[in-house]
Amino acid sequence: MVHGNNLVYNTCWEDPRLDRVALQLGADDEVVVITSAGCNTLDYALTGPRCVHAVDMNPRQNALLELKIAGIRNLEYDEFFAMFGEGRLPNARSVYQSRLRDSLSEWSRGYWDRWMKFFDNRRRTFYYRGTSGAFARFVKVYADRIIKVRPHIDAILAATTLEEQREIYHKYLRDKFWTKLIRFAMKRDTTLSMVGVPKAQRRQIEMQYEGGIIQFLHDCMDSVFGELPLADNYFWRVYMTGRYTPECCPEYLKPDNFARLRGGLVDRIRIHTDSVQGFLDKHEGQITRFVLLDHMDWLSDRFFPLLEAEWQAIVTRAAPGARLIWRSGGLATDFLNQVQVRIDGRTRDLPELLTYHEPLARELHAKDRVHTYGSFYIADLATST
Repeated sequence: MVHGNNLVYNTCWEDPRLDRVALQLGADDEVVVITSAGCNTLDYALTGPRCVHAVDMNPRQNALLELKIAGIRNLEYDEFFAMFGEGRLPNARSVYQSRLRDSLSEWSRGYWDRWMKFFDNRRRTFYYRGTSGAFARFVKVYADRIIKVRPHIDAILAATTLEEQREIYHKYLRDKFWTKLIRFAMKRDTTLSMVGVPKAQRRQIEMQYEGGIIQFLHDCMDSVFGELPLADNYFWRVYMTGRYTPECCPEYLKPDNFARLRGGLVDRIRIHTDSVQGFLDKHEGQITRFVLLDHMDWLSDRFFPLLEAEWQAIVTRAAPGARLIWRSGGLATDFLNQVQVRIDGRTRDLPELLTYHEPLARELHAKDRVHTYGSFYIADLATST
């Protein structure tokens, strides 16, 4: 299995600018987020909640967040940006040994002892590492050497207006990209698994989206490159170029925010290698905010009992007025209609306990800079009847 033995995500592929509006984080909030690459954990910490619990079953993802936190605590800003902004820090191994390694857990030390070379390669930055990075590198080679559109990619990233950006996309990129080779690759489960799209999620898209996965991706790219400004779209920039820029990067990579994290906000993060259910079953306090990414798509098919058990743990541990957000590759998460939980000694259908904020979710989803999800959800959870 791709995700069992690899670092999958080298950057988060969810737009935290939307999440901040949806979650309305405050000083008393206890947040649970699936770690992924840790970018959004750091973003939420910048809003000043009481605690952000980063939970991931893949210890490599948590090792990446640990490394970022160690960098915030022990590196100067320019060094930190070189490492995680440009994806390459000269002498990374010696810097790691002298100033980062001692701040890591035992498992993470073992991992980075082996793989610190990810950050010290002149030809291949960190953002072309991991399975998602390998896919990004494939697309880069495809764009540069096969369809030979690098000058147009550079031009669209440098565009100063949406009109200029749209013209470049429609004139030089849109039709040239979708060759038989790329269509074939995008239909393969092996290819999609590299960027974290499981079979269950692909089937959702195929069943719910007219034209299937290829049309879905085609329409996503039309929106990203033709309708939304690329000037601050660091999600796509990093995979097209292998690095961020100071003007186009996640919030944690900006100087003032780096200083705020270093000044104490990063200390509010707790890292747990566990499933969401496993963490919640062990946790003694109440959680006010849940960020579930799109992982319920993974559980919606043959792992449905695990999905139901997870929701039972959420209901048990949620504070009054708890809010949840999640995403899906599909246009609807109808599989939640079958989830049942025990609350106040009674079995209840999950939809009875959820109050959705659909207009806000639709408004935010339309602005999503990533734009590779079919739907976005914001819901409040009733914990008593």
